[in-house]
Amino acid sequence: MSSLLTHTAGPRAKWVVAGVWMVAMFATFAFNLPGKFADAEQNESSSFLPGDAESTKALEATERLQGGEQAALVVVYRREGGLTGADTTAIAADRAALNDLRLAATSPFGEPRVSSDGTSAIVQAQITGDGESDTILDPVDAVRKRVSDPGGGLEAKVTGPAGYAADQIKVFEGINGALLGAGLLLVLVLLALIYRSPVFLWIPMLAIVFAELATRAFGYGLTEAGVTVNGQSSAILSILVLGVGTDYALLLVARYREELRNHEDKHEAMALALRTAGPAIFASGMTVVAALLCLTLADVNGTSGLGPVGALGIAVAMLAMLTLLPAWLLIWGRRAFWPRVPRFGSEGTDETHGAWRRVGERVARRPRRVWAGTVALLLVLSLGLLNFDDGLTSGNGFRDDVEAVAGQRLLEKGFPSGSNAPTDVFVPDAARAGAVRSAVADVAGVDEVRPVRRDAEGVLLAAVLDPDPFSTAAFELIPDIRAAAKGAGGPQTLVGGGTAVERDLRVAAARDNRVVVPIALLVVLLILIALLRALVAPLVLIGTVILSFAAALGVGAVVFDVIFGFPGSDPSLPLFAFIFLVALGIDYNIFLMARVREETRRHGTREGMLRGLAVTGAVITSAGIVLAGVFSVLGVLPLVFLTQIGFVVAFGVLLDTFLVRSVLVPALTFDIGAKVWWPSSLASSSDDRASAGAPAAGEPQPAQSR
Repeated sequence: MSSLLTHTAGPRAKWVVAGVWMVAMFATFAFNLPGKFADAEQNESSSFLPGDAESTKALEATERLQGGEQAALVVVYRREGGLTGADTTAIAADRAALNDLRLAATSPFGEPRVSSDGTSAIVQAQITGDGESDTILDPVDAVRKRVSDPGGGLEAKVTGPAGYAADQIKVFEGINGALLGAGLLLVLVLLALIYRSPVFLWIPMLAIVFAELATRAFGYGLTEAGVTVNGQSSAILSILVLGVGTDYALLLVARYREELRNHEDKHEAMALALRTAGPAIFASGMTVVAALLCLTLADVNGTSGLGPVGALGIAVAMLAMLTLLPAWLLIWGRRAFWPRVPRFGSEGTDETHGAWRRVGERVARRPRRVWAGTVALLLVLSLGLLNFDDGLTSGNGFRDDVEAVAGQRLLEKGFPSGSNAPTDVFVPDAARAGAVRSAVADVAGVDEVRPVRRDAEGVLLAAVLDPDPFSTAAFELIPDIRAAAKGAGGPQTLVGGGTAVERDLRVAAARDNRVVVPIALLVVLLILIALLRALVAPLVLIGTVILSFAAALGVGAVVFDVIFGFPGSDPSLPLFAFIFLVALGIDYNIFLMARVREETRRHGTREGMLRGLAVTGAVITSAGIVLAGVFSVLGVLPLVFLTQIGFVVAFGVLLDTFLVRSVLVPALTFDIGAKVWWPSSLASSSDDRASAGAPAAGEPQPAQSR
């Protein structure tokens, strides 16, 4: 592998590699592949469900019955104290004007329904979707321009499933541009602070941009192959490529800069940098790829879709940093580092000493006390998991107050909360429709059940729920409704609609948490065993990462509730946070322990850990800060779930960088000693040299290192 990686460091190869990447970028823009990737996003809740979910089957049945998937477009009017005659006239005029618009794919608006207390009225139409966002967005925008906030004490809002869908589309339409812009700006600032060069920072930055564009080009091919990608997974993909790409660039550049001081020929310096740092970057990248691919086992299509897309992003970022970045660094040569140019023969910092060496020596004095205290701290932070609440839904998942949510609150003041999004009940046996209607109406929490459509295929009923149809209280009604419907109409009777979709998504997410997490742990453990050729060290690393994950999620649960006041967390948050923190946390441990193992072969376990920590400390810390900063950019988006992902992963990465990798892992290694490498031959080697302080030939005395 080392020999293969050095091929890009040749005098001619650098031009070939740079040329191939440039041609690939021209082709990407010529065919507008990133734009096609964005157009292929599917943001409807139903598209995330597996094919065997009852909501999916119900949707297919209702589409056949109604000629397509329909979403209610609801206009709700309200005046405190009661609607006036002028209000009734205005509502009728609005209805006539809206019908005159002849909105595409939208049925005529029906007669107004007035609430029993006379304070509210709703006017409703149906939009038949075709998979295109404009089919939903254009009618909703047109209606909002006509009726929203008429003033004079009369309130009007546009809501319903179509209103919610339109607000989600608006968020996701601008999500990639805003996120990519904020992420690139942050990376640019951090690179400027790290390298302090007005020229050099643009080289890794452009390599990261190329990786981002290439990922979206290849990602379009995955969507054509049937992989589900939504706005959230697309946003997370951008963050992964930016963060991981920057990390790998930092690791490679640090070694290249070191070799430039030892070798006059820049090609030789790059070859050595690729031969030493390249395998660690490759091993790290493949570990993240393997962990992300475990997501393909998820039932939720949006989650399983992130698996191959995220793995693709990591692979492309890794490839760019091992091919394109070295080529550009060689083309620019030493002058790219101006004004801090690494000259051949110049004195650099002795990287086996310094601040991180001193940290390691302090830990080594009382390793058992250090790791016990650190574990206790992480366990205390993990107690926040007791405060974890999965009450986040599509109805309360916006950080900003969007019109669909405001309209829902307005509707609830005069009508049953579920009036704008009834639950669908499909009865294939028309003769049993009456019995099903009565049985479902008797379920506690169901306000009324009314027929919607009847034909040869069956009967469609609409069950109006008392609670908000996008709330957890409504989701909990679905099992009882299904039991009642099937009891009266037979097992072929199906219950679907927005509330049932959300409930089935939560069930699938809970299953994914139980199944994917242990599989991902096992995969990462096997990779670590193969990489370190040991059993004890991988088990120690896995244990520390699990503790770090639990602490990060525990702190997040408290912060979301106490500081941010979020209504809850998404049920899939633990799975996403686990995959990212385990994969990315193991990343840094791989860089550390791979170097420690290398040093242990020459200096023993104790000295090997001290030297490995000293050499990798600065660059891994820089990489951790960059990755945490990039994930925190998710907080600029107006969705609670992405804000939570950004916070938990950013906090977890910093926790892993400054506490787990720098303190806990070294303390455990010092305490276990050479046995940490069991059953490899290193476990039987004596640590007397390091423990007694006798250095290898050519190494400074311990007193000097202090």
